[in-house]
Amino acid sequence: MIRSTKHLLKEYEAFKETALAGRYINTTHISIPLEKASSNFDVEIVGESTLGEPIHLIKVGTGKIKILMWSQMHGNESTTTKAVFDVLNVFSENSQDATINNILSSCAIYIVPMLNPDGAKAYTRTNANGVDLNRDAKELNQIESRILRKLFDEFQPDFCFNLHDQRTIFSAGENPFPATLSFLTPSEDIERSVTPGREESMKVIGAIYRELSEQLPNCIGRYDDGYNANCTGDTFQNLGVPTILFEAGHANGDYAREKTREYVFYAILSGLNAIATRSYKEIASSVYFEIPENEKLFYDLILRNAEVQGKIVDIAIQFKETLKGNKINFLGTVENIAPKLAFFAHREINCDFQEVTLPDLKPLFENVIVDKILVKNEVLVINYDKY
Repeated sequence: MIRSTKHLLKEYEAFKETALAGRYINTTHISIPLEKASSNFDVEIVGESTLGEPIHLIKVGTGKIKILMWSQMHGNESTTTKAVFDVLNVFSENSQDATINNILSSCAIYIVPMLNPDGAKAYTRTNANGVDLNRDAKELNQIESRILRKLFDEFQPDFCFNLHDQRTIFSAGENPFPATLSFLTPSEDIERSVTPGREESMKVIGAIYRELSEQLPNCIGRYDDGYNANCTGDTFQNLGVPTILFEAGHANGDYAREKTREYVFYAILSGLNAIATRSYKEIASSVYFEIPENEKLFYDLILRNAEVQGKIVDIAIQFKETLKGNKINFLGTVENIAPKLAFFAHREINCDFQEVTLPDLKPLFENVIVDKILVKNEVLVINYDKY
């Protein structure tokens, strides 16, 4: 009898790819993991980016069920890339495990670990031409989009895993819990019809949700399924291939996305196992709709009961990510100043009705970037490492 993937999560540290860490992951960083993967799997270059960076494809498994997955379509969304290489380590180092062996013998998996290497190097959502590749599925104006579509057409997958990151603003429903993981079966039409392909992917997501809920209670969300013909997932789903969107979100204190990386690792393996064993077919599609829909209810920091220019207000601060050298800096930006903000925060500070100002005693305003503020006449450093 094939086991679930739960036992593998307990062994995660043994499979974690140590060459990859943090938020900034580009082609230089994945060169060592790619070389390691090439000793066990077929690794090839399937094209070059706009600026001539190689785009790699890793072929895993010998089975009949074909699965295509791609990561870092958006260059600044690197968590799933780290998790993909963790999964590859499991495949190469633990292939005799019954669960892994069954995945590898039942499935043929094509993995593009970094579709947008130029965006990854610049740490931007878009490619070198400033185009969001996930809005280019219809026109296929960009070379990276054409490479992915060519793979899709030639491989003719039975399932697609579309791997992304999402911002820290998302909650799992109208609850004070961050959406650490979110999933979506993209729509095929404006009516969001539940077609056979969507139902298949709903069941796979339902299987993942059932398996991960114990490890990640209240922190799994369902992404909005509004139809967009320009999006890759919507396009592939419309072509009849069950497509699953993975969104790596925020875990408490995890701005480096290392804890979330573990959960993505588990989610990918869980989905592959559900497909390989066909156990997802036993899941009712209604389970998908049990997952709370994402809401934009979080700020990174809220200062409660602060006095600003004589008024008692809450101050909401959101971190903006910027690349400086080879390091991602998180700049605190005041996004909202209002009485009793009806939002949650990854950290809250009660100012006890004391005056809050900038260090030079000037008042706070919305849209100002802050790294330090004065609270109760004490300096508070706005630094994501503390959260």
